[in-house]
Amino acid sequence: LIMDNVSVVRFFILSGLNETNEYRVTLFTFTLLYYCMIFFLNISIIMIVILDENLHEPMYILLCSFCMNGLYGTTGFYPKFLLDLFSSSHQTSYEWCLLQAFVMYSFACCELSILAVMAYDRYLAICRPLHYQSVMTKRKVSLLICFSWFTPFALFSINILLTSRLKLCGVKIDRLFCVNWVIVQLACYKSDTKDITAYFTLIIYFSHGPFIIWSYMHLIRTCVKSKDDRVKFMQTCVPHLISLVMFIVVPLFDFVFMRFGSTDLPQSLQNFISIEFVLIPPVMNPLVYGFKLTKIQNRVLVILSSKSFLLKGDLKSYKNSNEVLFLTAT
Repeated sequence: LIMDNVSVVRFFILSGLNETNEYRVTLFTFTLLYYCMIFFLNISIIMIVILDENLHEPMYILLCSFCMNGLYGTTGFYPKFLLDLFSSSHQTSYEWCLLQAFVMYSFACCELSILAVMAYDRYLAICRPLHYQSVMTKRKVSLLICFSWFTPFALFSINILLTSRLKLCGVKIDRLFCVNWVIVQLACYKSDTKDITAYFTLIIYFSHGPFIIWSYMHLIRTCVKSKDDRVKFMQTCVPHLISLVMFIVVPLFDFVFMRFGSTDLPQSLQNFISIEFVLIPPVMNPLVYGFKLTKIQNRVLVILSSKSFLLKGDLKSYKNSNEVLFLTAT
């Protein structure tokens, strides 16, 4: 029996999964294939950048960090979602729920931080090319990557710690995964400290937006003057802007709906909106932003051509060996 008025909660119920019972086998198959595709695409970019010393440049190192974050976030959602599809109760333990909320929120904020660092990198490369090498040193790049990862982890560790201290009076979460804001709404009383911390975190991360807009205003102003700069902008910056828009707009709508919206929105649409940031960007980023870059394209073509050459060589040697065996037999 589930009690609505409890203070010690040992599990939560993800009611967003209720509509998946009729087609869970089909959904499981497509989700598993999709997750494998996400894993393959992001791992491919990471390995290409790591193994090719010519790609050990700030832009590609940041792209590698971008793909690592994509793997981190999707690993926090897809494996648990696949298991939940075949669970009749759709229960998740209290500890796992807090861990998943931490992973999903830190993933989203890491994504914004890395996008902001990428905008800064493109600003220096296009608007201040003479200073680029002296500013974007290996040490500077390492510090920027550490900042984009450490800050979300530190902030959301505090958020989740404060959430874990709340006494809860409910266990039902109307989502496909654990959302910290929804867990806080289940509290028996309102916590001003928790609200202040949450809004402080939101202010910090939404402040990335004006910085990115400022960077791209300067980029566009610079690129208009030169044809080469326009080509560079279209190749490296437009995919970045697409990633940014896709990642920010829908999650922002989800947050506004979750905070101020009504319950009239269909559950299936709520589910899509809530998981869009782990559905589209992890596939789109390596495809649009990674494989679109000329150096990565060339590296992929070299790998494919070498594989093709080896395959042809194996077939040729196999054919020659068969001819030798035939002549020996006759």
